[in-house]
Amino acid sequence: MLETKYLYLLLNLFAWFPPMSLSFDRKVAYFSRWKYLMPSILIVGILFIAWDILFTRWAVWGFNDTYLTGIKILYLPLEEWMFFLTIPFASVFIYDCIKAYFPQWKFSQAGIWIALFLAAILIMVGVLNLSRWYTSVTFILLSCLLFYLGYRKVDYLGRFFISYLIILIPFFIVNGILTGSAIQDEVVWYNDQRNLGIRLLTIPVEDVFYGMLLVLGNIVLYEYFKSKRTA
Repeated sequence: MLETKYLYLLLNLFAWFPPMSLSFDRKVAYFSRWKYLMPSILIVGILFIAWDILFTRWAVWGFNDTYLTGIKILYLPLEEWMFFLTIPFASVFIYDCIKAYFPQWKFSQAGIWIALFLAAILIMVGVLNLSRWYTSVTFILLSCLLFYLGYRKVDYLGRFFISYLIILIPFFIVNGILTGSAIQDEVVWYNDQRNLGIRLLTIPVEDVFYGMLLVLGNIVLYEYFKSKRTA
């Protein structure tokens, strides 16, 4: 079943379908906030797609046609475009579920200190590995965002970190398959000269922080648009 040209497409649907099905749950009412979510996904998606196109052209990573439908837009498979819709959609849903069902889980002060500590580590590793483009770009961009949010003392950072720990469960399933777990080859391959060469099973360690940057970027804009509407 996994050895199919629809594999990446199916993984996108696997990520998207459960939160879509549960979006009308009364307690979470995720559908009522899509008007804030969709602009966030669009803005962050444009930035990540531009980054993706460049790194694909520069062979920092690439895609195995065996597991793709064959439809490409600006050098990227259609499934990769879908990734920047389905993953943020599912991730922000988990974040909203935590907020709805466990409102006491704020940990605002702890979240700020975690953000600043993590940012300090990432900026050092990124600067020390400038020739490893995936490592340096991902770590430096994420560290800048975390420093900014920590400095601004954003109160949802604690809830974000809790949410991201939960997000890592489906992350390891989806990214594990994409990088070669349970299949003969890889859907997405990486040039290890452009990353640290450290793998979590088959997943480059940078993917954890790339995913964090993608999800956090969406949540920042999502919270911003909500605050503007209610101000």
